[in-house]
Amino acid sequence: MKIVDSLGTRCPLPIIHTAKALKDLKEGESLVLLADDPATKPDLHAWARMTGNTVDEIGPTEFKVTKRAPH
Repeated sequence: MKIVDSLGTRCPLPIIHTAKALKDLKEGESLVLLADDPATKPDLHAWARMTGNTVDEIGPTEFKVTKRAPH
């Protein structure tokens, strides 16, 4: 599984890194985002709702993002 390491960066960079990495994935594939900016969690969930992707929290700084077909 692809890992996107955005530790030490501030929003919106983790979201930008995630969006770029998802372009290389097929629908249903996932990546793990590592991000420690407290704003990442709410921003990532909002971005996922807007784009149709899904987010599962693995840990306090780890998120599994699954690519879904756009709405």
